Amino acid sequence: MAGKSKIGLVLSGGGARAAYQAGVLLAISRLLPEPERNPFPIICGTSAGAINAVAVAAGAGNYRQAVRYLAQMWKQLHINNVYDASLAYFLKTFFHFGISIATGGRGWRNPRSFLDNAPLRDFLARTMPLDGIQDSLQQHALQALALTASCFSTGMSVTFFEGQSGINEWSRHQRIGVREKISLDHLMATSAIPLIFPSTQIGKLHYCDGAIRQMAPLSPALHLGAEKLFIVGLSSQRPAGAERRTTGVAPSPAQIFGHLLNSVFIDSMSMDMERLLRVNHTVSLLEGHQELCTQTSLKQVDIFMLNPSKSLESIAYQYAHEFPPVLRFLMKGTGGTRQRGMTLATYLLFEPGYCRALIALGYKDALNQREAIKQFLEL
Repeated sequence: MAGKSKIGLVLSGGGARAAYQAGVLLAISRLLPEPERNPFPIICGTSAGAINAVAVAAGAGNYRQAVRYLAQMWKQLHINNVYDASLAYFLKTFFHFGISIATGGRGWRNPRSFLDNAPLRDFLARTMPLDGIQDSLQQHALQALALTASCFSTGMSVTFFEGQSGINEWSRHQRIGVREKISLDHLMATSAIPLIFPSTQIGKLHYCDGAIRQMAPLSPALHLGAEKLFIVGLSSQRPAGAERRTTGVAPSPAQIFGHLLNSVFIDSMSMDMERLLRVNHTVSLLEGHQELCTQTSLKQVDIFMLNPSKSLESIAYQYAHEFPPVLRFLMKGTGGTRQRGMTLATYLLFEPGYCRALIALGYKDALNQREAIKQFLEL
């Protein structure tokens, strides 16, 4: 890889949508002249994207094997590996919320979240080879891995990273980078969607999903030394003509909550992309003026972004029957099984049929852009 640009892989969050990223990464292994060699020395992830990031970083010594393992993990995933969806749990939770509200929190301590993600901790403990991160660093198959979480206590966006010596911590407005050994707690923290999943304590502080208050999701990779960014986003393609369809029907609770999740996971990435494109344009205008170039720290960063080419809502609609009975009943009651309310399902449907469909879509989308990707990766 001597002489090649340092490429940072940025994996955004999005719950079950992150299965799409596994398909993209799997397809890239087909494009590499040496499939075992990791093309992404810098890997950054947030929320569910952080789980994918750890899997690739831990197996960076053999990229093809790592992404195959990741795809297989997603293909076998079930909701009960992520959160408790049993009737007993929901009855207990509704009773808990009712007593807590009725007594002002005195009769029973306030519940920490709507869903219990203890199964996810158990699943990740079994499947995530966290010790492999240090092995990848020692083999120089990896320069740095970073996961971002949001701190309830300080309000800061905190990027935890492991990397080669010489990479410094950083501090910017409302965001910092901290060198720390990546653990299961960091994975649980970055994927703890507020209200849905409980916060995670690291040290004396409590953290939640890294997409919350992450105003500059591309910056960690740049701080870690990336010269180019390969971004796998999870912004769903709107169905044709969706902008023209209007109704007088008020949005359902599921539609509202899906809208909120989109604002958390999609909007900050889009805004940061716009900022980076403006910076690139500004730098290009300065290229003919050497005296001005020396007066600014701005630099041009090449980017390649891949998003799903199809509507994830339409795919989730085909597999909504895979929800466990109790969850299917609740989703139906909140409008989450109607086409207009399927956005929430795209985040929560951790079931094989849906995940396999997203992996296949990511694989196809990447191969459809094989020449552009090969050129960007300097293959």
